[in-house]
Amino acid sequence: MDNAMFCYQCEQTFGGKGCTKGGVCGKTPEIANLQDLLIYQLKGISCYAKELIDQGKPIDKEVVKFVENSLFTTLTNVNFDVDVHVKRLQESQKIKEQLRSQAPQKTYPDAATYNLSDSKEAMLKDAVKAGIMYDQTLDADIRSLRSTVLYGLKGISAYGHQARFINFYSDQVDNFYFQGLEATTNDNLTLDDMIRVVMRTGNMSVEVMKVLDEANTTTYQNPSPHQVDVNPKKGPFIIISGHDLRDLEMLLEQTEGKGINIYTHGEMLPAHGYPGLKKYKHLAGNYGSAWQNQQKEFDNLPGCILMTTNCLMRPRETYKDRIFTTNVVGWEGVKNIKTKPDGTKDFSEIIDKALELGGFTEDEEAHKILVGFGHHATLSHAEAIVNAVKDGKVRHFFLIGGCDGARPGRNYYTEFAKLVPEDCVILTLACGKYRFNKLDFGTVAGLPRLLDIGQCNDAYSAVRIATALADAFDTDVNSLPLSIVLSWYEQKAVADLLALLSLGIQNMRLGPSLPAFLSPNVLQYLVETFSIKPISTPEDDLKSLLKQAN
Repeated sequence: MDNAMFCYQCEQTFGGKGCTKGGVCGKTPEIANLQDLLIYQLKGISCYAKELIDQGKPIDKEVVKFVENSLFTTLTNVNFDVDVHVKRLQESQKIKEQLRSQAPQKTYPDAATYNLSDSKEAMLKDAVKAGIMYDQTLDADIRSLRSTVLYGLKGISAYGHQARFINFYSDQVDNFYFQGLEATTNDNLTLDDMIRVVMRTGNMSVEVMKVLDEANTTTYQNPSPHQVDVNPKKGPFIIISGHDLRDLEMLLEQTEGKGINIYTHGEMLPAHGYPGLKKYKHLAGNYGSAWQNQQKEFDNLPGCILMTTNCLMRPRETYKDRIFTTNVVGWEGVKNIKTKPDGTKDFSEIIDKALELGGFTEDEEAHKILVGFGHHATLSHAEAIVNAVKDGKVRHFFLIGGCDGARPGRNYYTEFAKLVPEDCVILTLACGKYRFNKLDFGTVAGLPRLLDIGQCNDAYSAVRIATALADAFDTDVNSLPLSIVLSWYEQKAVADLLALLSLGIQNMRLGPSLPAFLSPNVLQYLVETFSIKPISTPEDDLKSLLKQAN
């Protein structure tokens, strides 16, 4: 390949085909190629680890954690720091050699037998062989399915990381990191075999979301409906973005009584529903909107920002001195707050900086939105929901959610939500909700017409709600008056989509464009098997979905 890089893992990939000169996300060819080599190393590690798993031998959880965090590091908009990638690569070689010495002697793929070079320059030369398109003889459909498994695993790793941070994990998922990655190197697997691995990836996505749901609800209790102010208040502040509730909890503990307001941002918004977090009075509200607007929204802010997971964009100089990262998130020149051996973090530097900056000079008039409708809260109204449908008061449910992004075509989701008839309920999750969550949808049959289920991982809540309603109606999920309209951007959305497909969910709409990594044949398989369709226009799709339901 003559290109400086090749990446097609996100929805905004250049020309809908692939980024070859630099990532639309902001990653350089250097970062992209180091990430390719890191994935290559993880595949090699997995070839040895799978042999040990097959022999019934457990894999050290520190190795699992390394693989999980390395996968997460390569997810879109997570880490742009060259030094971090080089260090991870060096660590990967140590782990590979350790597992190689334990695994049985046999013929292994090149990813396993490859030994990392010493210098960064040599690593970058080696990275060519790790590229997605390097093997031009590989069947296009096999490549597509391998990419789908890899990107599903990246999404799973994000959820696994969140759960592990609060000491929850699944041995099944932990083993699948290695089993799934090994499958992407195995030339003996047929198309049918790889389709089974894709579906297994979906199963593991459901499993990891279940574990994360248990982690969050056990630690912070079940979310309940809560009104959140989306306008700022006077005084010093810290904005916390991302998904990790434990980071928010530690920040709230360390800022209590210091006169600092804490605002959630992006995917942290659903945190306001958890009793264990909303008990803190200085959790003041939510600031801004979805991730792609952060450069404009953070510009010259008189306060600090903490990025806990993706989505990080290139920080402007106007706020580079006041944005901090933690966990695997990183950008060269931006301070990363490390986890101490006891699992805690010291946020004193960001706290001192927030106090120094002084914050907002006046209160804005309050504007509140409702969050907190996870499966527990929503299903507490199950009887009322079932009766409202049976009595004809509620005609249909629409799940409109997923990742937001910068493409103009994403206005589709705003328009679709506005067009939903008043006798229908909208369920939403992930940052795609920002396309319409500040609009007033009113109520129907005593229920809010807009129910915010939570973060992207709360696709599990949507599944729980749908399954429980199907049971109540004595039918299956596909026969419910429910339509799913998804927006995708990065690899967590791939994991969510695979989860829904693995559960047999039919007739979903996906947009704003279709993944570049799906070959025409793989896409055709999904269309024929699951009746998945690309979005068209809000008017036509709404008409079609309501017609199907009748």
